[in-house]
Amino acid sequence: MYPVTRLFLPRSLGEALELLEKARPWPLAGGTDVFVKMRRNKLQDVSLMSLEKIPDMAGIRELPNGDIAIGAMATFTAIAESGLIQRRVPMLKTAALSMGGPQIQNMATIGGNVCNGATSADSAPSLLALNALLELQCAGGERLVPIREFYLGPGKVIRREEELMTRIILPAGGRDQWAGVYIKMSTRKAMDISTLGVAVVCETKSGGAIQEAAIALGTAGPVPIRCGEAETLLQGRIPEGDLFLKAGIAARQAANPRTSWRAGREFRQALIEGLVERALKQAYAMAGETG
Repeated sequence: MYPVTRLFLPRSLGEALELLEKARPWPLAGGTDVFVKMRRNKLQDVSLMSLEKIPDMAGIRELPNGDIAIGAMATFTAIAESGLIQRRVPMLKTAALSMGGPQIQNMATIGGNVCNGATSADSAPSLLALNALLELQCAGGERLVPIREFYLGPGKVIRREEELMTRIILPAGGRDQWAGVYIKMSTRKAMDISTLGVAVVCETKSGGAIQEAAIALGTAGPVPIRCGEAETLLQGRIPEGDLFLKAGIAARQAANPRTSWRAGREFRQALIEGLVERALKQAYAMAGETG
């Protein structure tokens, strides 16, 4: 028996925000994380507020300025099957399909995955590399928060109790020759938590130089991280020799992985070097094909 004291079923976003303001129930999206916490006695005697009846919180659409808006209630199956995602940011499809198996993908939502605050969240590295903005709303208004500022520590985020994450915005960025790659390493090929997640975005310019690069890691520290020094190392340069390997080494130096039952710290550090180098090679080659 799950220790639920009350279940709210708001029919509109306004009603949900009012409930959060007054009663502070725990928001329930897909439930794939919440019910695990309850089963492990990390949540006791909790009031839940299901978001499944709220329209427009699950949509995926292109905004007039070219940005992509993903509703926080969009499931990973919906993300993987979205033509817009497949056309504009296929790396996010890869991340969605790496999220557990079909049963989890059908239930788990991208908003819940981000708000859970786990460093192993499969969506986090790609969203970090894409400079995602998170729309948080409460009864008193809304704010846009860069995802880089969202994570505070393991399982801790800056979302306040009276706020809901309603949308994730992916800025269009005005890129032409660019590509993104997400690589997940786990003990099993499927249905497993990430041992390491690497997301890379590479934008090139005529002549083959790297205009801009973004490198993000999951399960490489207490929170998902961007590797700023590795990105700076690549900017403006034509890949020659061991440049991508050097970027992988710089990414390893930026990370602070821990030893867990899935992998040791040293193994994760070696993975960072190798997977960042591999992802950069793939993204650079793909970016050249788009030009």
